[in-house]
Amino acid sequence: MNYVTLSNGVKMPQLGYGVYQVSKEECERCVLDALKVGYRHIDTAQSYFNEEEVGRAIAKSGIPREEIFLTTKVWIEHYGYEQTKKSIFESMQKLKVDYIDLVLLHQPFGDYYGAWRALEDMYAEGKIKAIGISNFYPDRMIDLASFSRIKPMVNQVETHPHNQQIEAQKWMEKYGIQIEAWAPFGEGRGGLFANETIAKIGKKYNKSVAQVILRWELQRGIVVIPKSVHIERMEQNFNVFDFELTDEDMQVMASLDKKQSSFFSHTDPNMVEWFVQMVEERKKNNDHKKEKKNW
Repeated sequence: MNYVTLSNGVKMPQLGYGVYQVSKEECERCVLDALKVGYRHIDTAQSYFNEEEVGRAIAKSGIPREEIFLTTKVWIEHYGYEQTKKSIFESMQKLKVDYIDLVLLHQPFGDYYGAWRALEDMYAEGKIKAIGISNFYPDRMIDLASFSRIKPMVNQVETHPHNQQIEAQKWMEKYGIQIEAWAPFGEGRGGLFANETIAKIGKKYNKSVAQVILRWELQRGIVVIPKSVHIERMEQNFNVFDFELTDEDMQVMASLDKKQSSFFSHTDPNMVEWFVQMVEERKKNNDHKKEKKNW
């Protein structure tokens, strides 16, 4: 396993297993499978609604807690100093742990400054080993890094061959922030898994398109968290440390960059409104549940 060293000295496995869109019914089994394969970095989030299943799998695995690097993320509706602290303690209960290796702010909206202060304090108390952000474009990332007590240590952003984040990575490196990829395969959008250029590179090494993509990202110094619910694909994704792409291969991969999201832009006003609406709807649903419980 390769590791990256974060700005505070914490070592983070460069290859992890992500549980975004893994259902509650399958999550425990999938995390157990991933740990069995050899993954020691598990990435979840409050908004994935599967923290409890991740926690059960880690507890059942029998693997010492200190050998597992665990990440979760705070969702927008829990932003603000007090709410963020409360939500992280709730995440810890669900995950069945007394500390979390990495906590990220999931989106760059709402009171993320209040939320960041909560992360800083919990980091100082030792409840969190590293703190970071997700989906922060360079402008907001620099803003937060420049006007906070502690700079983010990680920024998890959409990164794959069609959206390579070359410029963003330069800014992260300038501020000592580790880039981490969500959707390292771009969910296969734009025919990525059938890409003949990548397949041609793979043939030289007897590797799949997915393995070439992961290897390319690893060689760029990116932390990756591929997701699969099939153990044979988990094994394939894990088997990427026995070959190395040439400079020519890396240049060919660089030529695939479309320099745009395969999903959505966080700077699109319509998308920002969509996030606002989602948070408002969740708050209404939570208030309704509380009223029903108290009735």
